[in-house]
Amino acid sequence: MSDPVKDKDKLYRLIIGQLQFDGYIQVSKNLAQQARPSQGATPSDQLMKIFQAGLQTIELESPPEEKTKLHTADDADGLDLESELVGGVLSPDPSVYETCYVTAHKGACRAAAWTKDGSYVATGSVDSSIKILDVERMVAKASLPMDMGNQSDASAAVDHPVIRTLYDHLEEVTTLAFHPFEQKLISGSKDYTIKVFDWSRSSAKKAQHTIQEVEWIRCLSLHPSGDWLVVGTQHPTIRFYDLHTTSCFTSPVQRDHHRGPITTIHHSTDAKMFCSSSKDGTIKLWDGVSHRCIATWERAHEGYEVCSVQFTKNGKYLLSSGKDSICRLWEISTGRPILTYTGAELSGRNMHRSNACFNHTEEHVLFPCEKNISMCAWNSRTADRGKLLALGHNSIARMISHSPTQSAFLSCSDDFRARFWYHKTTSI
Repeated sequence: MSDPVKDKDKLYRLIIGQLQFDGYIQVSKNLAQQARPSQGATPSDQLMKIFQAGLQTIELESPPEEKTKLHTADDADGLDLESELVGGVLSPDPSVYETCYVTAHKGACRAAAWTKDGSYVATGSVDSSIKILDVERMVAKASLPMDMGNQSDASAAVDHPVIRTLYDHLEEVTTLAFHPFEQKLISGSKDYTIKVFDWSRSSAKKAQHTIQEVEWIRCLSLHPSGDWLVVGTQHPTIRFYDLHTTSCFTSPVQRDHHRGPITTIHHSTDAKMFCSSSKDGTIKLWDGVSHRCIATWERAHEGYEVCSVQFTKNGKYLLSSGKDSICRLWEISTGRPILTYTGAELSGRNMHRSNACFNHTEEHVLFPCEKNISMCAWNSRTADRGKLLALGHNSIARMISHSPTQSAFLSCSDDFRARFWYHKTTSI
């Protein structure tokens, strides 16, 4: 019969060893001081191997219906107007979020992206730099007492939220996307290049691969498999790249393409479709396999430039925003707008491109208000507008990017700063 005390002691040694193996030296020392294991721990990935073996055992022992739930749980989440809402809105209103951390670039900050699990977020700037920030560290920084005078420089460095700063572009970083499974970050820039960074190594500052384009990059979207990249540039033609070979393809049919520069591209969760928007005022739906255009919605925002498009998790709807300062929810099957989110346009039409996005549960729609430097938030099912959230920037917010997993978002502004907003009563 096992001894619970000895088992707990061994568990703590495994945890400390895993932390040391992953490079979290200061964290492992703090845990060792608190747990006081019977003997020292050495750097090891043994705990990870035990964890992976346990997952395989669970999958083997689970009935078929439980296995299906494990793989499709995310698909059931999100906005579905065909089902009744039980229990009301569960996620907090974005107007109650608070700033937890602010990071500064040397130029306007206009691009952001999250990892699939929401653990890390990246920002891109006009100064050509990219920062990768640890979300847990940003939250931890906000909970620290104001007087940190006794903290050593080494400890402060370990706990710093900015874990990578990447320099390999020559001009503004316009778009970012994390690889869904690997520690890779793809960026696009006004220097006509797409860069693939391996951010698993702290010493890596330069890109692992570079793709040269003929126009400056405006947007990109990674296929959920991580194998294909769809790229939108200043040119109306959308490009498709095989990331393994960097081979480039385009649709050979001229009418498939937009008539103006591409503003946004987004894949559906199941990768059966992707959507695109353009300065020509149209939204297009594309087949995810043949890369052919299957539908075009003309004058989606009354002829104004369409600034952003995003699928819901279940792929039934599409959220769009335009320079008319209005957001719309489209039903994919009928190609018609079924909800209009208004109120932001009362402060005037947008002069600059900004995006709309859902929160992590798709219960709210978020959109920056240019004139007031604030953020509008609507109930996504009823289109009722909530309270405005003052973003605290000294200039307009050009990007709002919400975490895919929790009540947190990033606002990127022309004041050179990105603000991390978080609902503090929730836990990571």
